[in-house]
Amino acid sequence: MAKRDFYDVLGVQKGATAEELKKAYRKKAKELHPDRNHDNPDAESQFKEVNEAYDALKDPQKKAAYDRFGHAAFDGGMGGGPRPGGGAGQGDFASAFSDVFDDLFGDFMGGRGGGAGGRQRATRGSDLRYNLRVTLEEAHQGLQKTIKVPTSVQCSTCTGTGAEGGAEPTACPTCSGMGKVRAQQGFFTVERTCPTCGGIGQIIKNPCRACGGSGRVEKDRSLSVNIPAGVETGTRIRLAGEGEAGLRGGPTGDLYIFIEVEEHALFQRDGQSLFCLVPVSMTAAALGGDIEVPTIDGGRSRVKIPAGSQSGRQMRLRGKGMPALRGGGVGDMFIELAVETPVNLTSRQKELLKEFEKLGEDNNPESSSFFTKVKSFWDSMKS
Repeated sequence: MAKRDFYDVLGVQKGATAEELKKAYRKKAKELHPDRNHDNPDAESQFKEVNEAYDALKDPQKKAAYDRFGHAAFDGGMGGGPRPGGGAGQGDFASAFSDVFDDLFGDFMGGRGGGAGGRQRATRGSDLRYNLRVTLEEAHQGLQKTIKVPTSVQCSTCTGTGAEGGAEPTACPTCSGMGKVRAQQGFFTVERTCPTCGGIGQIIKNPCRACGGSGRVEKDRSLSVNIPAGVETGTRIRLAGEGEAGLRGGPTGDLYIFIEVEEHALFQRDGQSLFCLVPVSMTAAALGGDIEVPTIDGGRSRVKIPAGSQSGRQMRLRGKGMPALRGGGVGDMFIELAVETPVNLTSRQKELLKEFEKLGEDNNPESSSFFTKVKSFWDSMKS
């Protein structure tokens, strides 16, 4: 059976460009791939025919020979080159088929690598995390703080190249700088990370003694960090370029500082609001008066307690809370009263309280109201 014209097989004109040939080949290969045509018994032979045609036409020398002599160029003696379907041509077929293999399965396998042929030259350094604890006072005021961060920095001996004397790395002989090697397994060509260079595409003949060829060394760095006023637990501060140094001269990662605000002995925080629980004596709550309370800035504020105040009563001090992060005003501070029952009474104090109790029938409205309701409840249950 006579072979079909290679241009007809790919569905292109004789003067098609290399890009047009490649585009047509990929389209045909996808359409005729055996894994997609289980119900077509001729799919495999048609798929091989497409690969044979593209293998001949993608090479300028083979294409010129085919344009001049037709199929006879590959039958021996005319073109001088190997046949597209066998011998040395299998390597070319594998290379050509890997293109369509990437298109068919690239998404599932994670896609192609970036750069020329997926090669990986320099690697970006990792981002680092630093947990920083600050006091509530520091969170209120903001501060400049120096921290020590253990990280990897660029090797000064080789200037990050990883090679002794700062020499440039050379292309890996195993993968020719591609970072990947291809192996044929039956009908498929499988691409794997190069075992020699680990996917970098380069090797260092004389590794730097200071860094062992990595281009970076471990070192503690001192950094001055600006903590803005108003930070809360969970606030994240990003310092660009202050993370781990890149591999083989790659860009540096970032440093992320996570803030944790310590609990305070006097104040509880809720966003921009501060709460302070202030104990007051029974006498002060009953008679009323003035008390001094602390504020987060280290100052004092005088608060007037109304006569007859009960536990839980709150009073607001405007503008005495926490500032909003990066501007936006200041919150308020709330004073909450906790009326303290006297303890360790003397005999005389007990006598005075008993006397007060006898005279104070109308001094406890809450209690009177409660027990009136209780009596009503019991009476209703009896009836």
